[in-house]
Order: sequence, then C-alpha cells, then structure tokens
Amino acid sequence: MRLGVNIDHVAVLREARRVNDPDILDALYVACANGADQITIHLREDRRHIQDIDVKNIILHSKVPVNLECSINRDILNIVADTAPHRATLVPEKRQEVTTEGGLDVFTSEEEVRYAIELLHDSIIPVSLFVDPSIKTMEKSKELGAEMVELHTGTFANLFAMLNSNLPHTKHSVKEYELPRYELSDRLEASLEAIKVSAVHAHSIGLEVAAGHGLNYHNVHEMMKIQEIVELNIGQSIIAKSVFSGLAEAVKEMRSLTIR
Repeated sequence: MRLGVNIDHVAVLREARRVNDPDILDALYVACANGADQITIHLREDRRHIQDIDVKNIILHSKVPVNLECSINRDILNIVADTAPHRATLVPEKRQEVTTEGGLDVFTSEEEVRYAIELLHDSIIPVSLFVDPSIKTMEKSKELGAEMVELHTGTFANLFAMLNSNLPHTKHSVKEYELPRYELSDRLEASLEAIKVSAVHAHSIGLEVAAGHGLNYHNVHEMMKIQEIVELNIGQSIIAKSVFSGLAEAVKEMRSLTIR
C-alpha cells in the first residue's frame, strides 16, 4: 500500500502566526525520510495553508511523487498545469468549509471536470478524482478520462469515530450520527461495503484506486482489507500525533500500519 502523507496542517500552523515556522520543507524531508511514498498537498483557492511558492518548492525538492489536490477553478488549474506535479487530484471546494466535505460531483459538474482533465492531460499530468463511493460515480470517472479515483472515506471515518471513540461526548459530535449503537454499526457496515464495492468496480474498469479523508491510526486497518485500494492519503491524524511523538515517529507508525 502506498502511503501519501498530507502536510497541509504544517502550513496551517505556520499561517496561524504568519511566519516561516514550522518550515513546510522540513516536514517534506522528514516525511520522505520516514516512509512516505508520496507527498500530498492542497492548493486551496483561499490559500488558507499551502501557498503558490510552497507548491513550486515541494515539487522541486521532493524525492517522492507529489500529489497536488485542487479545485476545478480555472485559475487554480492553470497554476497546476504550470507547476506539473506528478498527479493532480480534483476535489470539491467551498470557502466556508473547515476541510473538504464530500466527493466531487462528477455529474452536476461534468463539463467543468472534463475541461479540467483535458487541460491537465495537455500538460501530461495524470488525474485522480476525489469522489464518493458508488458504481455510477466510478463509471462516470472512467468516462471523463481520469486515471484514478480517490474514494472519500469521511462518512466511514465519522461513523467509526461515533461508534468507537468518545466523539459523541464532545462538542465535535457529528449530530446526524447521534444514533443508537446498533444503527451506527449497521451504517458503518454499509459504508464499508460501499467503499469495497466501488473499489472492486473501479479496479475492474481500469482505474487505480486510492482512499482518504478522516483515516487515522485506529480505523486504517479497515482500508487495508480492501485489496483493490493501492494508496491511502492521510494528513491530519499524522500531524496531530506528531505534536506528541515527533513527525518522524508519527510517519513511521502509520507506515507500519499500511504495509501489506
């Protein structure tokens, strides 16, 4: 299993004080030296964490492939085309959201997604689509010309946390999942099944399959059971753990959990 380490949250901390500390390149080097197969970053339209210069520097200095997440905004796409990462992952984006919520709607935004894929392909950049798991979405992603899909695991992660952690007793409880445990368990099983079925189908039609969003040290084992998933992109949980253990140890531990 390839491990993509998302280092956006290092930039979040840096931007909180608007100084170059912590240095995003230090995070890059540590992650690469301790088991990251890929570095993932997200250039958001509002530049809340990763900046344009970060994209250029990370692509220049990374010894492993760089997966650049971006919206289908044309100004952003032109930057991605110019900087030429190893892969671009198209994601939905809302200014008011804390983090990416849900997968890209490849049906409502079909023409914009098609344009984005063609533009990036013209610059010889492979494209992945960050999408919710469903067979119809896998089919449409293939039709649009993507080489890869990244299955959005946020629903799974929220259900897992509500069932297996203290999340329901905190102010961050997911209100829509404040349900009896038996119902949470049923929904979790259904969410996992949707991910598995989508991964199997995507693989069968020639798409590479990744997964990401909300994955952590406690739930990642469920993704490891799905053989068709070949890559995981994980960020927040690794950076959060690094506060206590250091980034090198946090990456090493996640790497140990994602070896087949």
